[in-house]
Amino acid sequence: MKKERSKIDKKNKHYTGFAAMVGRPNVGKSTLTNALIGEKIAIMSDRPQTTRNKIMCILNTDNSQIMFLDTPGIHKPHHKLGQYMVRAAESTLKEVDVILFVVDVSEKRGAGEDYIIEQLKKVKTPVILVANKVDKLEDKSKLFGIIANYVNDYNFAAVVPVSALEDTDFKGLVDEITKHLPEGPAYYDEDMITDQPERVIAAEMIREKVLLSTRDEIPHSVAVEVEEFKVRGNNDIYIRATIFVERESQKGIVIGAKGSLLKKIGLEARRDIEALLGDKVFLDLWVKVKPDWRNKDKALKQFGYTV
Repeated sequence: MKKERSKIDKKNKHYTGFAAMVGRPNVGKSTLTNALIGEKIAIMSDRPQTTRNKIMCILNTDNSQIMFLDTPGIHKPHHKLGQYMVRAAESTLKEVDVILFVVDVSEKRGAGEDYIIEQLKKVKTPVILVANKVDKLEDKSKLFGIIANYVNDYNFAAVVPVSALEDTDFKGLVDEITKHLPEGPAYYDEDMITDQPERVIAAEMIREKVLLSTRDEIPHSVAVEVEEFKVRGNNDIYIRATIFVERESQKGIVIGAKGSLLKKIGLEARRDIEALLGDKVFLDLWVKVKPDWRNKDKALKQFGYTV
């Protein structure tokens, strides 16, 4: 997927590399990724484990091209999908030039952060501690102590406090990342913002609206597959997608009374997809039941969850 970007100044040295976002679920990794890119690519919600795949987003600056990998939150898995998500996140640690360890400073440090720090100690990749959600910290004077609690246990290459939700300038963080990138030409065209196909992004945007619109028992049981994506004669885009759940009762919840909730999900997803693609979209949504799909290898492969 592409976007208009400013030209890179070829007279200056240029740096290109990969940066992984890691952290426990719901610390704001996807929000930060979108804020850095300036586009909504990674889906967001207040549900833990929203991100399921490694999603690469591309940032071009005057002297660098940074490929951000927004990874699933590292957590204790309870099914095969959870195992896949954790493997996807942990596998990035040795594959990138720099790691961004994102923590939520408004929440107490727990076993999840301790586990990630132990994983970070096993690799030689430089790690930047990103202290996120400073806007939610009522007593800002506590920030130094919170950061010190992490710094005492790991030798971070840098520490950068941010508010992914409210900040508009991330130059300090980008500069720190660039310090650890190798010199070299850009890997992708300057107008590229992600390597993900448009149909994959569309599926994720639909899933996001399901997460935001349904009850607690639904979100982790949902998968979305785009089965048809085509430009029609009048230049609008036709998308046919199926929302999969694990039980008949969940199907009824997603559809809603007289189809009301499914209509709402479709309307909100269509708006986001149109905003990203810049074209009129006709979105045709269906809901099907695939029992216990999160524990079936064939279903996980069907929905793109393969390491």
